[in-house]
Amino acid sequence: MIDRLLAFLILCLVAGAPFGAALVWTGNLILDFVFFYPLFMSSLWMFGGLYYWLHWERCWPWTPDTAAPALQGSPWISILIPCHNEAEHGADTVLSALNQRYPRIEVIAIDDGSTDGTADMLDRLAQAHARLRVIHLAHNQGKAMALRMGALAARSEYLVCIDGDAILDRDAAAYLAAPMVHHPRVGAVTGNPRVRTRSTLIGRIQVGEFSSIVGLIKRTQRVYGQVFTVSGVVAAFRRSALDRVGYWSLDMVTEDIDISWKLQRDHWSIFFEPRALCWILMPETLRGLWKQRLRWAQGGAEVFLKNLPNLRTWRHHRLWPMALEYCVSTIWAFALLLSLGLWAIGLFVALPGHIQVETLVPPAFTGMALAVACLLQFCVSFFIDRRYEHHLFRALFWVIWYPLAYWLIGLFTTLYGFPRVMLRRGRRRARWNSPDRGIKAPAS
Repeated sequence: MIDRLLAFLILCLVAGAPFGAALVWTGNLILDFVFFYPLFMSSLWMFGGLYYWLHWERCWPWTPDTAAPALQGSPWISILIPCHNEAEHGADTVLSALNQRYPRIEVIAIDDGSTDGTADMLDRLAQAHARLRVIHLAHNQGKAMALRMGALAARSEYLVCIDGDAILDRDAAAYLAAPMVHHPRVGAVTGNPRVRTRSTLIGRIQVGEFSSIVGLIKRTQRVYGQVFTVSGVVAAFRRSALDRVGYWSLDMVTEDIDISWKLQRDHWSIFFEPRALCWILMPETLRGLWKQRLRWAQGGAEVFLKNLPNLRTWRHHRLWPMALEYCVSTIWAFALLLSLGLWAIGLFVALPGHIQVETLVPPAFTGMALAVACLLQFCVSFFIDRRYEHHLFRALFWVIWYPLAYWLIGLFTTLYGFPRVMLRRGRRRARWNSPDRGIKAPAS
């Protein structure tokens, strides 16, 4: 509990302590932070993404017909597919893994206590495909346990892990394994998920989100050396690195964030490979989106609080930029809440001038700058990602709704999720919950 209270104090001190500063100096100071922080982060992501593209990515030859990279020594690659109630989509996922163009592939599907027809579906596929092995767990043990079982059964040093409803591009496994084969200090590689559920506005907005937000963030974080999290839906790991850090934690809501921090705390590098494409299902209802983003918010808070004691030492100073970014983004959410509260109170009670928030409407210049930065960020990300997904610019019309819809959801999940994690006592095993996989899932 002391560490959690200390975490809250650090969050209040980082980035100029906007809560205290606003109360001591002026209510408008907190509004400046609320409006200019997104502008700063948008600019950072654009410059980081462009640097990554100019320095590395533009030199990579890639088209849908480009041959996968040659792997020195032709090592085996093990593809792990944890499944829970995936009878509807699981067969397509397994077949996409089996159909990789890289020849030395084994696929291990882990049925984690499914109650639909997943077990029978996997057994039928295993009879037809010699490279597929199936592990059955009697009860729902959670994704982290399923991944552990798959890792123990795998023959390869290189483990590609995908969700049970994702579709791997035919060269994705080779692209994911290549950085680990060529760089001995790379412990994990995160892939490039692309959204294939697009039948509602929520689904279409996420097409742009994964390019303009997720893609740029991953590229920027690689520029300064640390990645907040691998993509839980498609990532590869070096098994010896996992063994050093104790594999995936069984009590974390988001095992992908946790394993990313564990690896980097042990001084392993994490790479981003945009050519490792994976077509994924995402929520297309507000309820499903809220549950997903709340889990992400709680998972980020859990990992931050868990790693806080280690962040105090110089040995882990490489994690400081990543922790600072998380701190400031969380402070931004609470700063916005405070400004809303002061503004609402001021409508009914005359507040002292130094804490009065007169309006929530940004100045004309600030509002225009935010709008231009948002549109420019979308254009930059689509320019970079255009070769990985045809007709990506069609999503530009829909993604303009992103700031209104997703910033608000991100705000409220942070405000709800972070205190909930701080005040929770003890830990428990993280179990599967079948997510919202969209209303319609067209093929890629």
